Amino acid sequence: MLFFSFFKTLVNHDVTVELKNDISIRGTLKSVDQYLNIKLDDISVVDELKYPHLQQDLQSLAIAME
Repeated sequence: MLFFSFFKTLVNHDVTVELKNDISIRGTLKSVDQYLNIKLDDISVVDELKYPHLQQDLQSLAIAME
């Protein structure tokens, strides 16, 4: 519960999440549950030059979700 409580304090703040495949995603933390699943808004890839294809995919996904 300690981690869950900490992450709850970060809701509506900008955070960077490093995925298992070493890709870092930056966005606004919107929610976190007891299993530490998170939801981010306004996401972007931290290293756009290394992963340009992801930036395009994220933009397409954001448009589709509107």
